[in-house]
Amino acid sequence: MKVDAGVAYLSGDLVLDRATALLAEGLAALAAGARVFDLDDVGNVDSSALSLLLSLRRGAGSDAVTFRAMPDSLLSLARLYGIADQFPSQS
Repeated sequence: MKVDAGVAYLSGDLVLDRATALLAEGLAALAAGARVFDLDDVGNVDSSALSLLLSLRRGAGSDAVTFRAMPDSLLSLARLYGIADQFPSQS
């Protein structure tokens, strides 16, 4: 995960077999000051991607975290699970 000027860039598939490694990388990005996670280069997703994003939000503590360029497939899953309000639309 690349981090630049407070933005962490996720790429590739956000699926169960990568979730643990991505969480560790995301928590490291938070520790380095990232508060925006850009998902523009994300490929396939499954429900573990939602868990990952929620875990990152919890990992930020009281700091606000933004997820931008969320794939439609991930937003669809969030709606299915009734948690779409946790991911307001960002450009």
